[in-house]
Amino acid sequence: MRLILFGSPGVGKGTQAKILSDKLGIPHISTGDILRQSVKDKTEIGLKAKIIMDSGELVPDDIMIVIIKDFLLKPELAKGFILDGFPRTLHQAESLERLFCELNIKDVILIYIYAPDEEIIKRLTTRRACKRCHTIFTLTEIEGLTECPKCNSENSFYQRNDDTIEVIKNRLQIFQETTYPIIDFYSGRRETLMIDGLSSVEEVNNKIMGSLKAVKN
Repeated sequence: MRLILFGSPGVGKGTQAKILSDKLGIPHISTGDILRQSVKDKTEIGLKAKIIMDSGELVPDDIMIVIIKDFLLKPELAKGFILDGFPRTLHQAESLERLFCELNIKDVILIYIYAPDEEIIKRLTTRRACKRCHTIFTLTEIEGLTECPKCNSENSFYQRNDDTIEVIKNRLQIFQETTYPIIDFYSGRRETLMIDGLSSVEEVNNKIMGSLKAVKN
């Protein structure tokens, strides 16, 4: 099974990707992670990406596509994958579609998780991260705690700069303008599942699993 997880910032894509990876037994591909891995492995394309990243620029789409292609060719992805974090623009979606055609990958399912902007803002503004281990928690999870449950560091919780209201609203606007059109692009090309992300993590996952089962049947 080959899945693309899609949705606005803070809708829960990363959380669902990890759960789905465990349940379906297929790797979760975070484009941020594989980019960093390519740099760490000092591959030819990874070294090119590092030069660009060190200069403070975004890695171009053509380089990201090569990195994704190299990863998709790995033997452990033969039975499927969960792609998270790409595509983010219509141009990326078109490039990824060409790559799928080149690799003869046909059974791709797009999972679009959605939630109202007010809920997204609420979720992201009530997140806190640990300065030491970088784990993200909700305020409810760490209520009354001064020690990180993950690494036991003391007084390490902080609010990330990208979790402020102003930044979140800007990210949501960018999503609507540049990323949401991908839904229309995939309509008629790939199976697309629309999942309401307003429920609990478990309920959202149940909806996804039920929709995937219906598609396969």
